[in-house]
Amino acid sequence: MGIDITVFKGSSTGKIVKGVSHKEDVTRDDVLVKVTHSGVCGTDCHYTRADMVLGHEGVGIVQAVGPDVSVLKVGDRVGWGYNHSGCGHCLQCRTGWIGNCAEAHRFGETELDQGSFGSHAVWKEESLFQIPESMASADAAPLMCAGITVFAPLILNNVKPLDCVGVIGIGGLGHLAIQMAAKMGCEVVAFSGTEAKRDEAMALGATHFYATKGVKELKVHRQIDHLLVTTSAHPDWEMYLKVMAHHGSIYPLTVSTEPLLIPYFPFLLNNISFVGTTGGPLYLYRQMLDFAAFHKIKPIIQEFPMSVSGITDALNKLETGEMRYRGVLRAN
Repeated sequence: MGIDITVFKGSSTGKIVKGVSHKEDVTRDDVLVKVTHSGVCGTDCHYTRADMVLGHEGVGIVQAVGPDVSVLKVGDRVGWGYNHSGCGHCLQCRTGWIGNCAEAHRFGETELDQGSFGSHAVWKEESLFQIPESMASADAAPLMCAGITVFAPLILNNVKPLDCVGVIGIGGLGHLAIQMAAKMGCEVVAFSGTEAKRDEAMALGATHFYATKGVKELKVHRQIDHLLVTTSAHPDWEMYLKVMAHHGSIYPLTVSTEPLLIPYFPFLLNNISFVGTTGGPLYLYRQMLDFAAFHKIKPIIQEFPMSVSGITDALNKLETGEMRYRGVLRAN
């Protein structure tokens, strides 16, 4: 019997189209979720010309569970992100890194008939995370991708309260990175092109702010131990390498097709690490949500209706840089 679900897809013209997908009744460890909110991520813009359902920052209510579901129950509020499932048996899966499984199912590659831009979705229980009671669904949705993207490098690389964390860019990722690092007790240095976002960055938790447009040399009060790069364009690596602490680490967090070209000698002499990061293991999603709820970390959002016009408007604002700072679609 199953259920017909409303979905919103990309198309060959780049226009958002409304469609219908059919999902069979849930079996095994499947969970049927009624979508209430979806974040709008820059990654979605990469797939607007693909014949697939968009959205990977979903939040909704459990409507049905398969017989092998052990924790979730009907009525629970859950969220999901970019990675859907893995083989369940390899080392990566056993340690929670399902996105690194050789048989990984992830957004843009598998389950193209469903996403968070729709009325419902069916996912494996392991890829769904209960939303803390104190957290609004509209705030939770962007955390399922943007939140884990900035939280993971801080936790997985042993960032300490004594460390100085730099954040390049105050946008969809950067404004969350500032909050996360500040709540971990770090000294947070925000870098932005102009002075326009100084007050906002300081209010979010930055302890220092530097405008970089037209600057050839940064004069910072302290060298940076960990640098999170949240801008889509590559920064002036030579300029930033000069302010990195010895054995410092740099984390590029956005998707780029440009080659990573860095000055070799300062990178080598100062023992700088460039660390790739694509989310984190399953347990880290739970920790990230609990951490954000406890410290009242919230994304700054703009809401749009879950409709062709609402999605089109949100994606346009995102691509033109007008979004402040994460778009959230709400179901009618």
